[in-house]
Amino acid sequence: MSIKRQSIWASTPTTVRGQATHLSADANGKRIAYASNKSIFLRDIDSPAESIQYTGHTANTTVARFAPSGYYVASGDVSGMVRVWDCAGEDLNTKGEYGIINGRITDIAWDGESKRIIAVGDGKERYGHCITWDSGNTVGEISGHSNIVNTVSIKPTRPYRAATGGDDNHIVFYHGPPFKFNVSNNKHTNFIQGVAFSPDGTHLASVGSDRKIFLWDAKTGEFVTQIDDGDKNHVGGIYSISWHPDSKRFVTASGDRTVKIWDVEAQKNTQTWSFGDAGSVSDQQVGVVWPNRSDDLIISISNSGDLNYLSEKSEKPVRIVSGHQKSITSLGIDDARKTLWTGSYEGRVCSWDIATGTVEVPESQTHSNQVTGFAATEKRMYSIGMDDTLRTIDNNVKDFVGSSISTQGQPRGIAFAPDRSKPDQSTLFVATLQEISVFVDGKKTTSTPIKDYVPTAAAYSSSTNILAVGAQDNNVYLYQLSKSDDKIPNSPTSVLKSNRSSISALAFAPNAPLMAAGDTSGKIFLYDVSTGEVKTSRWAFHTARVTSIAWNTAGTHIVSGGLNTNVIIYSAVEYPKNIKALGAHKEGCNGAVWIDEKTIATAGSDGCVKIWAVTL
Repeated sequence: MSIKRQSIWASTPTTVRGQATHLSADANGKRIAYASNKSIFLRDIDSPAESIQYTGHTANTTVARFAPSGYYVASGDVSGMVRVWDCAGEDLNTKGEYGIINGRITDIAWDGESKRIIAVGDGKERYGHCITWDSGNTVGEISGHSNIVNTVSIKPTRPYRAATGGDDNHIVFYHGPPFKFNVSNNKHTNFIQGVAFSPDGTHLASVGSDRKIFLWDAKTGEFVTQIDDGDKNHVGGIYSISWHPDSKRFVTASGDRTVKIWDVEAQKNTQTWSFGDAGSVSDQQVGVVWPNRSDDLIISISNSGDLNYLSEKSEKPVRIVSGHQKSITSLGIDDARKTLWTGSYEGRVCSWDIATGTVEVPESQTHSNQVTGFAATEKRMYSIGMDDTLRTIDNNVKDFVGSSISTQGQPRGIAFAPDRSKPDQSTLFVATLQEISVFVDGKKTTSTPIKDYVPTAAAYSSSTNILAVGAQDNNVYLYQLSKSDDKIPNSPTSVLKSNRSSISALAFAPNAPLMAAGDTSGKIFLYDVSTGEVKTSRWAFHTARVTSIAWNTAGTHIVSGGLNTNVIIYSAVEYPKNIKALGAHKEGCNGAVWIDEKTIATAGSDGCVKIWAVTL
């Protein structure tokens, strides 16, 4: 057996309201780099489903910048650590690790020779530092600020200059290398969010929360002009700026939900894109980059994390790349339409086309809290969440339909029952902290109170007509159902007691009375539910909570995901055989499903969906 990762469908950039989110494009205009959770992603611009993930950071990441040479990336995190790593291949080897400040790194800049790095942020003893990337040697100091430094840029041509801007409303210019303080200016009247030297080294542009755009002489640091186009100016704080490669235009992104192009010579706004409705926080534009491409494509970031592809030939985005910003907590599959469904910590739900990796976000209101489970029927996809609701998704339109249904308690498990007395209807079982409920076509029909245990998971077997409910007391409670009605027995038919920790995942084999039960210690037991016999207790390769279990269609193997970041496939025919994908998802794998007998999909706390090729 073998397992090999095929592709990564990446999470979207992490954003913070009121703060800039920096994007970086490589010299060839083929990839963008951004920070998300504890990872850095390099994403193909033309094929967004193709990504590379760097997982070297141990704290939440904040920024990533390509070196002008295109061979390296420098990335920072909230602990003040900057890492430089090789981005030319797929190994992503770390070349250097440097503690810059005792706090959050907000921005990083490379010099034109790809030799030196300036990193700035929210430090205690200093607000930034300048080093050589290969050795970490000091080649200047960042001084002149009295508060957080939000942004930094280095003039790409000689003589080298550097500029920083921060929450003290000051822009500081440095001559170098080694870089030393030259002059400070406080023309901005609010936080400075972005500074950027033009590619030809002629101008420096600065933007801030005061809604103003200033141009400075890149060589001397002297003020040149304020770009003011009357009613075409931004009416909200400006968070990001990026130059066109010809140095004649630049683009800005603002909290007023707009992205604007500015002509330097005419000092006029030449094009504006607007997003969403007034008052929509998720549509605020917090980052932008203008890659070096022949089609002049611009990419901006919405506060929701969406990547907007903008063309001067279109008034609306030509493409919007969505996804998850937070940890993915549940994963489901619609086999008929070859679609994956994912739900995340904050309640966002996404659908993914398996063939292309294209993602869609339902337009209607979704869960308001963590999504904990999915169940697929012939016509519908059902989801449960910690907002104590059951939601219905129409698989054809990929959107929520109807109203949310109260589950009368926090749902802990959901299971679909096909081939029952009414095969044309969808029968669902939902286990909450108070009861086990039966829903037929989204309507609650019956329920049975739970008195003696706290449920944690649920699964249904169509071959044996048994409903299994896992519990915190380490047991699995089995309910033998009648085919004549949907009523749940008042008490369990039998109890499986071999697990030694709280049950965390359950799954029945497709056409056999076999059930895999995973627990919080990382161990999986294989039961024969018809006899209560333990077929094997040797599946113990997870070292932390088993978060997900799924059987292949043939019923010969299971795939499991764990909090220990690993994905493991076990053979249900030859029990000792298994294969492992170690470190599959940073911070833990929370979902795993079979797409077919040769492919599995997983999702995890890194906000990613990953596709794996499997040979059994």
